[in-house]
Amino acid sequence: MSRYLKLFQAITFLVFTSITPMGWAESELFEKTLPDSAPLETSLAPSEKASAIKSLPKSVIVQYDVTKNGQPFARVKEQFKVTSNQYQVNSVTKGLGVYALLGERKLSSTGELNAEGLKPAHFELHQGDNAKKSLLADFDWPKKSLQMTVKGQPKMAALTAGTQDLASFPYQFMFLKTADFKKSITMPVTTGKKLNQYQYKVEGEELLEIDGKPYKTLHLVETDPEKTAAESKQFWLATEHHYVPVRIMMTEDGATLEQIITELQIE
Repeated sequence: MSRYLKLFQAITFLVFTSITPMGWAESELFEKTLPDSAPLETSLAPSEKASAIKSLPKSVIVQYDVTKNGQPFARVKEQFKVTSNQYQVNSVTKGLGVYALLGERKLSSTGELNAEGLKPAHFELHQGDNAKKSLLADFDWPKKSLQMTVKGQPKMAALTAGTQDLASFPYQFMFLKTADFKKSITMPVTTGKKLNQYQYKVEGEELLEIDGKPYKTLHLVETDPEKTAAESKQFWLATEHHYVPVRIMMTEDGATLEQIITELQIE
């Protein structure tokens, strides 16, 4: 069962994801420590930022099926909701078959919405009924301090501008246009246990057909010099649907996890 748990943990970034949910505790795929300076690269002018906020959907409901080496593995359902200048993200992952024994993994993120995008205030990750596996993160932006709670113990880190959490970061892409991605994108993200840095290069635009429906996407590939050619994380963001990820693929230890969108509701 320990081998199954490690695979189950890897879904966290498949969330997503929404590029992940994990924890099933925290996956080794997210162990890259954040350097002192790793700002989110954006280039929206003030007028463009204001326009981006106005054009944001009030609600996004998305569901994914996850396979491991082509076999059913898990199902992910998320909701992103905006109320005034506040946002909330809820994500629930349920294992299929034997993986259901690991219980549900629940992620939640709440915070503010401003011209720069999402500004998290509080993040939680819960795995089944095991309170010891719960991870919390509180963002103190005025003091530039991030407090993570691991096994009931506080853990502090410096809070970098643009930092997201595992539940919020997939929806931060809504504030970026194709031109803003340039050739790469860097984003600091807390897992609730550590503050890490994700770096991706833009491979280009691709047209995907999923369940008979075409999606124009932007293909992102992780750039990590510490990883081998057999290890990779990739995202396909729907350019005509607020850059919601429609496909995520992660390969490690000879296993390939693929997360494919099965339902998308935008209001």
